[in-house]
Amino acid sequence: MSVTFNADEVFEMAEQIERNGAKFYREAAGKASSQEMKDLFLNMATMEDGHLQTFQAMRQELAAQEKTATAFDPYNEATLYLQTMADGKGSEGMKSPTEKLTGNESAQELLEIAISAEKNSVLFYVGLKDLVTAKAGREKIEVIIREEVKHVADLRRQLTALSA
Repeated sequence: MSVTFNADEVFEMAEQIERNGAKFYREAAGKASSQEMKDLFLNMATMEDGHLQTFQAMRQELAAQEKTATAFDPYNEATLYLQTMADGKGSEGMKSPTEKLTGNESAQELLEIAISAEKNSVLFYVGLKDLVTAKAGREKIEVIIREEVKHVADLRRQLTALSA
């Protein structure tokens, strides 16, 4: 059986991804050894907070029809699946859904975790863009994709600077 989601459910997943990203970056900032790295991670957390607000606003603007379930789901399995995807595949910054940072990660490891997660987010949002109509805010998702790509570039520059 294939699972389909309505726009409300997809935005709910995107919101969770951004919450996870902001949480990771704040945790990474608390474990970073230099002020420069702390500032970088706190800035990234702030940007993820902004993405969360964008998705929340888009979700509130959805028409009632776009919030209607697209499949019979008496056991709320679609919502559980969305939560799993948001906590797993698209969880910016998380090593895995259950693994927390130990505090022993090097700056390089923190940056590599962040880069990998940001790349996964770009992939998720590219797919999301195809599901969202222009009326529902496709251009806003395109802006977020560009910002996520910029995050990858910024993190990569920082990683390259560490290696120099």
